[in-house]
Amino acid sequence: MRNPKFASIASLALFGLFSSQAFAWSIDGVVKSKVSGRLLGGVKISTFNFGGYETTSAEDGTFRLSGDGTTAIASTKASNVALHMEGNMLTIYNADARSLSVSVINSLGKVLKKNNIENVQGIVSLDLGKLAKGAKFIRVSADNRNSTFMLTDKGAVKALKKEGNLLPMLQFAMEGYANFVYQMQSETETGVTIEMVRPSADASSSSEAVEPPKSSNSVEPPKSSSSAGNDEPIVVDCSGKTAQSGKDETVRLTVQGSSGQRSFIMHVPSAYKGDKPVPLLIDYHPIGGSSQGQMNDTKYKALTDKEGVISLYPQGTTKTMGPGWNVGPCCSNDDDIEFTREMIKYVREKACIDPQRIYAAGFSMGGGMSNHVACMMSDVFAAVAPAAMDLNKTNSAKCTKARPISVINFRGTADQVCKYQGGDSGYNDGLNFLGAEGTFKYWAEADGCTGAPTTNSDGCQEYSTCRDGVKVVLCTKQGGQHEQGDGRIGWPFLKQFTLPASFVK
Repeated sequence: MRNPKFASIASLALFGLFSSQAFAWSIDGVVKSKVSGRLLGGVKISTFNFGGYETTSAEDGTFRLSGDGTTAIASTKASNVALHMEGNMLTIYNADARSLSVSVINSLGKVLKKNNIENVQGIVSLDLGKLAKGAKFIRVSADNRNSTFMLTDKGAVKALKKEGNLLPMLQFAMEGYANFVYQMQSETETGVTIEMVRPSADASSSSEAVEPPKSSNSVEPPKSSSSAGNDEPIVVDCSGKTAQSGKDETVRLTVQGSSGQRSFIMHVPSAYKGDKPVPLLIDYHPIGGSSQGQMNDTKYKALTDKEGVISLYPQGTTKTMGPGWNVGPCCSNDDDIEFTREMIKYVREKACIDPQRIYAAGFSMGGGMSNHVACMMSDVFAAVAPAAMDLNKTNSAKCTKARPISVINFRGTADQVCKYQGGDSGYNDGLNFLGAEGTFKYWAEADGCTGAPTTNSDGCQEYSTCRDGVKVVLCTKQGGQHEQGDGRIGWPFLKQFTLPASFVK
C-alpha cells in the first residue's frame, strides 16, 4: 500500500519506465489548402520519426495530437511512479521490475553512484550518504527502459523527457495533395497552420509501377558452392578484446566518402562475457531520428541483451528532412555503406564478434537502410529485418548481391508514411517505392525462391524454398500504422541464419 505521507509528492503517471515515450507533448492547429485557403478535413496526421500516434483533421480542418495518451493511440499502460528525496534518503514508490538500476548523477553529468536491484516490487529506499549533496539527477532503468528525473531543492522529482528522443516530426497526408512534413520545435504548440499543395506534374509522373527483377540474373554466382549450412564455421580468437560488459560507448570514426566524422553507439550488454563469439546487430534509426532514440525505442534490444548480443546504433546525417540514410536519391550525401563496414571493423577489433552472425534491422528510413545493406552488403550480413519501409526504384535497380540473403520485412496496411501499396513518396525526394508486396516479390526473385508463399507459424507470408537455404518473409499487420518491427518475430528469424564462411574477410 502506498504511504499516505508521500501521496502528493512527485506522483507521476509516466510511460517512462515501460514505453517508448517518456514525456508529454501536444500540438493543435488547422490544415488548409495553400492555394485556395480551403479548410481540409480528413487529412491523416501521424508521427514520422516514431510510431504509434495518429489522428485525422476534422471537417473544419482543425486537429489535435498529443503524446499524453488522450488523443493518441497508445499501446502501453501508464505506471504510477513516485520519487522523493529527504535528507540522504531516496525513496522510489510503485517500482515493479525484474531488474532495476538507479544512478545518481551530479550537475556535470558524472555518475556518482549506481545501484542494481533484482526482482523489485513496491517501495525501494536508498541511503545516498554524502553523495546526496551532489545529486542533481536520478536515472532509473527498469528492465532496460530508461527515465531521468531532476531533483528540486524541496526534494520533489520532475520527470525529464527520455534521453535521445527528438520532438515529434509529423506527416500530413491526403489523397490529391503532396505529403507535408512538420517538425515540432517545442513540446507544446498551439494554433499551428499547415498549408498543403497539389503535387507537381513531375512528382506525380514518377509513380510508375516497378517490376521485380528477373531471377535469371538477379543474384551473382556465390563465391563458393557450399550452402549456408555446409560451410565450415570460422574460429574466432577472443583474446585481447577490450569491450566491457554493461557499457554504452559513443564511437566516432573518420569514414571515406563522408563529409565529417561519423558516430554510433556500441551497446555491450551485461550478459556479454567476452569468452566466446557473439552475434552483432546493427539497428538503423528513422529519418529525423537519432542513434540514442533508436536504442530507446527498438523492439530488439530487450531480447538480444539477454543473449549477450552486441548491438550498434549508428547516427545518420542530414540532407533534407533531418538525419537519415543514403538509400539512393535520398536522404544523405554520405557513404553509409562504407560507414557500416567501418563500424563492423571497429567492433570486431574491440569485441568478440562472430563474423558469420552479423544482422541488420531498422525502422522507417532505417528500415530502408537495412533493405539497402541486404542489397549492397550480402557478403557481410547473414540476414536483415527492415520495418516500415521498402526498397525503392533506384536502389533496387542498382542492387548488387554477392549471394542470396534472408530478409523479413514488417509492414502495416494503414501506414501513411510509407504506403503499403508503394509508389511515389510524395516528398519530391525521388523515392519511388516498390511497395510491401513488390519488395516481397523482389527478394523472392533475387533469392531464387520457387513455388508460392505459405503462411508460417507467426502468421506471416514466407518463401521457404530458396537458394542456399535462405528465406524471404513479409509480416503484414492489418490496420498497422508506421511502426517498429516486432522483435519477438524478427530476432528468432534473424539468428537462425549464418553467413557462409567463404564470405568472411
